[in-house]
Amino acid sequence: MNNRRGFTLIELLVVIAIIALLMAIMMPALNRVKGQAQKISCQARLKQWGLVFKLYTDDHDGYFNDRNSVLWMPAMRSYYKDEAKMLLCPTATRLMQNSSDWGTFKAATLDNYIFSYGINSWTNSVKVDRGSRLLEWFWRNTHNMKTIMYDTRELDGKTASPNQVPVFGDATWYDAWPRHTDAPSETMDAFGIGDRGTSGEMNHFCIDRHDGFINLLFMDWSARDIGLKELWTLKWHRSYITNGPWTRAGGARPEDWPVWLRNYKDY
Repeated sequence: MNNRRGFTLIELLVVIAIIALLMAIMMPALNRVKGQAQKISCQARLKQWGLVFKLYTDDHDGYFNDRNSVLWMPAMRSYYKDEAKMLLCPTATRLMQNSSDWGTFKAATLDNYIFSYGINSWTNSVKVDRGSRLLEWFWRNTHNMKTIMYDTRELDGKTASPNQVPVFGDATWYDAWPRHTDAPSETMDAFGIGDRGTSGEMNHFCIDRHDGFINLLFMDWSARDIGLKELWTLKWHRSYITNGPWTRAGGARPEDWPVWLRNYKDY
């Protein structure tokens, strides 16, 4: 006599419930692992960019590109071998469809280039002032690391450390001009893309792409992750105040930050 029987409905529902519970437990951990892998992959790509920038500046007597003549994407195209993926952070490869369809994890486009990295435009080798952006503030090349006094908090002629001067990294636009007075956006994706004027441009870099961090390439060609609030402590241009109003040294308190940034580490 055959005594075999299948699952009862209750037993089947219990199995399904257990599987659902396990998936609910495992998915956040899997997402964290995936995010960490993408963060590491992004850093590896920026290290490749370090080599690209070194080769370019070595070939141009230490000078960076002048964006007034040509943007960094075509200027450096022969150095990154026209590999389109080099312009993209692995977490931000999906192209936005229009100017309102954008966000931290999407890529922008300009002149047929698709990108989710941007350059610190204070590195540009400009020849004259750009409006309120004074020529003396620009780094222009890798040789002259002398700072210019902005006020009494910054010493005139002090030598800046190359590993504190950002060059390139995670961004919503191809370039930005951060200032120490730039206030953070009230919400993560509030600032937007494109030319946003002369203020607030730190927000092109202040994006929550890697769980409270972004990846940046520095003037010594090293790449590392940077806390979002830490961005305000870096030496973006020669007169940039590294202990400005949005730093702990400058008096910023956790409650001063927008809600989406409030729980991240202070610097």
